[in-house]
Amino acid sequence: MLDAYCRLHAEGYAHSVEVWQGEELAGGLYGVSLGRCFFGESMFTRVSNASKFALIFLVGRLLPLGFSLIDCQVPTEHLRRLGAEEIPRSGFLRRLKAALRHPALRGNWSDGAASLAQPARAGAHV
Repeated sequence: MLDAYCRLHAEGYAHSVEVWQGEELAGGLYGVSLGRCFFGESMFTRVSNASKFALIFLVGRLLPLGFSLIDCQVPTEHLRRLGAEEIPRSGFLRRLKAALRHPALRGNWSDGAASLAQPARAGAHV
């Protein structure tokens, strides 16, 4: 799994949002972006609410880029409090099909270097 995510990251598809408190990693999330859908793989926190801040930051990045769907995989009360809603499979598949009609934005989204054609630079983060 680690090798697969490292390869996806190097190719510009896997992204992470990290929340730091000084020199310490406080929490974050990571996942894969295809089309205009972000597939969240995992959230983690070492400091209360750090993963919530990561998700809020991610949403703020994805909306201006035209993303229409974040797949959180597992509905939780934590995600519901942040505005996530469970949708029927048919609705999910319809939204996913529309989101995947777009080319994937690859690369580092934080510095405006996201690309539709160029390979991503190593070390890119959201």
